[in-house]
Amino acid sequence: MKVLTLALLLFALPLLSQTTPATSPDPLSTLSFLEGTWEAKTQAGSAYANATGTYTFKRELGNHILARTSNSSVCKGPATFNCGHRDLLYVYSDAQGQPLKAIYFDNEGHVTHYEVTTSAPATAVFLSEPSASAPQFRLVYDLKDGKMTGKFQMRGPGQTEWKSYLEWSGPRVTR
Repeated sequence: MKVLTLALLLFALPLLSQTTPATSPDPLSTLSFLEGTWEAKTQAGSAYANATGTYTFKRELGNHILARTSNSSVCKGPATFNCGHRDLLYVYSDAQGQPLKAIYFDNEGHVTHYEVTTSAPATAVFLSEPSASAPQFRLVYDLKDGKMTGKFQMRGPGQTEWKSYLEWSGPRVTR
């Protein structure tokens, strides 16, 4: 009997020593208010564009990424504004316990890296690193009373004031 008990312990010991990794909290949960498809109508900014369209935030790649895509349906603006603008934004967690990061790509060849924070339960701020030779960018989303407002802002090297290039707002179309 002792031999049988010893044999069972020897076979069971490796199984007992395996531990299930602790389930980590969802790092993207603070941005869940962004998820869905939103209408967007421009309302201000130095771009002087009048545009309407939609953008969608949705989980991708096994819920490890929050991806934003956008589509413009109507657009009128000055010659310096690209009404055919298309972009992708991916939000991700680089390491547990670290701030969220995002990377932005567009059809004009821009690539911007952001650090993402949530200063309030329904506010997200995407902030690029400052540079001595290039503008710093800030993208802000704020949900109030079922309406999402957004701002794409920039400031030049050495400046403290943010200037809005484009501002928009609209309700959620689908969850």
